[in-house]
Amino acid sequence: MLKKMLHVNGVDRMVICDQDDSLANVLRENLGITSVKVGCGQGQCGSCTVVVDGKLKRTCTLKMKRVAENTKIVTVEGVGTPTCLHPIQLAWIAHGGAQCGFCTPGFIVSSYALLLENQSPSREDIRDWFQKHRNACRCTGYKPLVDAVMDAAAVIRGDKTREELMKDVPVEGRILGTKYPRPSAVAKVTGTLDYGADLGIKLPGDTLRLALVQAEVSHAKIISIDTSEAEKMDGVKKIITHKDVKGKNRITGLITFPSNKGDGWDRPILCDEKVFQYGDTLAIVCADTEKHAKAAAAKVKVELEQLPEYMSAPEAMQDDAMEIHPGTPNIYYIQNIAKGNETAPIFKDADVTIEGDYYVGRQPHMPIEPDVGFAYRNDEGKLVIHSKSIGMHLHAAMIAPGLGEDVENLVMVQNPTGGTFGYKFSATMEALVGVACIATGKPVFLNYTWHQQQTYTPKRSPFFMNVRLAADKEGKLLGMETDWSVDHGPYSEFGDLLTLRGAQFIGAGYNIPNIRGEGRTVCTNHAWGSAFRGFGSPQSEFASEVLMDELAEKIGMDPLEIRYKNAYRKGSTTPTGQDPEVYSIPDIIDTIRPKYEEAKKRAAELSTPEVKRGVGIALGVYGSGLDGPDTADADVELDAQGCVTVYTTWHDHGQGADIGAQTTAHEALSPMGIPAEKVKVCLNDTSKCPNGGPAGGSRSQVVVGRAIKSACEALVESMKKADGSYYTYEEMVEKKIPTRASGKWTAPCTDCDENSQGNPFACYMYGMFLAEVSVELATGKTTVDKMTAVADIGTIMNKLVVDGQMYGGLAQAIGLALTEDYEDIKKHSTMIGAGLPFAKDIPDDMELVYIESKRPEGPFGASGVGELPLTSPHAAIINAIYNACGARIRHLPARPEKVLAELNK
Repeated sequence: MLKKMLHVNGVDRMVICDQDDSLANVLRENLGITSVKVGCGQGQCGSCTVVVDGKLKRTCTLKMKRVAENTKIVTVEGVGTPTCLHPIQLAWIAHGGAQCGFCTPGFIVSSYALLLENQSPSREDIRDWFQKHRNACRCTGYKPLVDAVMDAAAVIRGDKTREELMKDVPVEGRILGTKYPRPSAVAKVTGTLDYGADLGIKLPGDTLRLALVQAEVSHAKIISIDTSEAEKMDGVKKIITHKDVKGKNRITGLITFPSNKGDGWDRPILCDEKVFQYGDTLAIVCADTEKHAKAAAAKVKVELEQLPEYMSAPEAMQDDAMEIHPGTPNIYYIQNIAKGNETAPIFKDADVTIEGDYYVGRQPHMPIEPDVGFAYRNDEGKLVIHSKSIGMHLHAAMIAPGLGEDVENLVMVQNPTGGTFGYKFSATMEALVGVACIATGKPVFLNYTWHQQQTYTPKRSPFFMNVRLAADKEGKLLGMETDWSVDHGPYSEFGDLLTLRGAQFIGAGYNIPNIRGEGRTVCTNHAWGSAFRGFGSPQSEFASEVLMDELAEKIGMDPLEIRYKNAYRKGSTTPTGQDPEVYSIPDIIDTIRPKYEEAKKRAAELSTPEVKRGVGIALGVYGSGLDGPDTADADVELDAQGCVTVYTTWHDHGQGADIGAQTTAHEALSPMGIPAEKVKVCLNDTSKCPNGGPAGGSRSQVVVGRAIKSACEALVESMKKADGSYYTYEEMVEKKIPTRASGKWTAPCTDCDENSQGNPFACYMYGMFLAEVSVELATGKTTVDKMTAVADIGTIMNKLVVDGQMYGGLAQAIGLALTEDYEDIKKHSTMIGAGLPFAKDIPDDMELVYIESKRPEGPFGASGVGELPLTSPHAAIINAIYNACGARIRHLPARPEKVLAELNK
């Protein structure tokens, strides 16, 4: 142990710690400064950034033995406070820089250090600084952060006032469509919002810390698990194996369709007979400290008999492949699509046909915050589980039988969450902390390392696709044939639903009267598949959007014009036979056309013999909702202070559930004239909130929004007096009028039939993406120079949130196109190895244009937004690469070696 004095935020603080403790953990756990976040733990993400003796340092890898006595340290608490915000923090709020907010304190401290050196930075200076210091953000696309630093610098120089900085924030009246900040903004920019790991530090002293014993192979039979040596280790209270699980020891995948050949009970909580994927949990060590728990976990002896590892769908589909789950075939679900007439004669007689094979891979979600959760018994004896869940009622139903608990005895709570992007649509650690709490009778806490985040949470499921198009010589589409295989890993949850997305979105956006196709869900031993922003559309639309470019070339048409010719218009239907709710795609294309022409001119002017410039486009479509009659419930309640609180489960990935609920309620309550600051939200605690459903498929603003609107309208009606004025809270209590009102909404939709025909979504999102790229011919390296998006997401409820979702989604699409992958388990287990884009990997030039076609079923005309910017921009980038240099990439990501190989063919 060593004792040191540190000078932290202007105050001398004594710490006593081990010499190998990281400065990040000493600041967090010894001094309680939880604004310092630990993301990657490897110095790659910058979330732990502080100023150390005037220099910016990443503290997760800085050992205390290297920290000098009386070192001066500045954390975000030393930059500004909730009652005295620094201009950087104010600018972050003004530009919506804090989405999930987990990386925000590190970015603000980094920006603070930059502006101490340079009060007049250029945009490129800021981007270079963030790149040099490895400040990573997964939410924002970086552009709003650069905007914020530029404005903060202007305030510091005296070129702009704080009031001018916040001029777009309304102080009264309607907030719909404005840049009104989200309620959590101040807490996020000051580091005062507690995420899961921060709450873990503050749990009761008898809380047990957990470590997992995990498989390091992808498929094996379990021979034995020997915990005897580990049980003797310091601090160990209990080691849990499958024998200690009270219930079925399985997490149900809630099979969607009866034709699924599995039963859904295929994912063990703790492996008992087999290992199905790398990272599967074999035992849980419960100890007094995390250090003791991990030391003991290393002593658990596991004997395995290795089995063949089927790491892709084609491997698992081989005739001689063994069944990964005995009794269930590896191809366990088939999805057909049949629209219009048989396609064989159409292809035989068509003027033009074209065919291509495409692959979109196992994109990792890569939130900066690793998975984290804890569990305890409350005073009512209920099991309470806190996590990053974005589907708490759903997850309670999925894990309760496996735990051996009645679902009514489970309380699920979502902690403030450092991004999920969809992986938390799956239950990850919820059952593990639940089992540990039941088995020990103690509060328990589990925090994944970032390596565990990458290796033991689900990923986007790869699609192997073959698509054929038939057209006449003028480019009119006549028919489409599709075949797709979904590599969904070893666990079936939502796999059949994902496979349906191939039927719904291959060819989406175009009037294709005749379609035939078949998709299949395949069980493999690679990472299990989950929801990820776009859920099936980035795979599906990549195939059809690249093939549309290839068709245009074959016919001799411009890629934009062939899309315009075939876009949805009156009389068109979606691939499922549904009438689109609005017909805005032609307007979207007309809006982007001049920008497209300008981009082509720029490409021609700026190309050199060494670096070729190119332009590509892609059309994106996605539904806002879960299939069929998607339903949500919400309550609102008036209190004695005249505030109205919204209660529902509008789960927050970081996208802005709080401001979405507040804005929707404020607009619905507008007849009463209640100010925005008196509309409060209480979200995502199943003991307090009715079931709004999970946060997936960009459903929340539409489905939960309609439920909130319904509840608010009911409250307004109950408060209305005969003379048109409104009762006060006291008058309602006196007259025994309920001060709480409930709302419910069910989408007027139908599920798709066995041929994928139906009306699955009440609202859609539409957009056109324009990519401008540079390709180095010597290396194959591609740089995205500019992204333009023209989007129709209906009424814009909050401009900061919508812009933030668009920028962030475009950034993830760039990563999907060029760098991101989780195929090689060792190579791709770090942020850098997996290709997470940093500031200089994303263009600063991103242009957003909106067309607001009001949705008949959306609340105040709104549709969703979050999925749209990751539907097809990656296809636009791939099309731009071909336009630049003639290299056609059909297998993502388009790493330099792939582009170079195509160039050398």
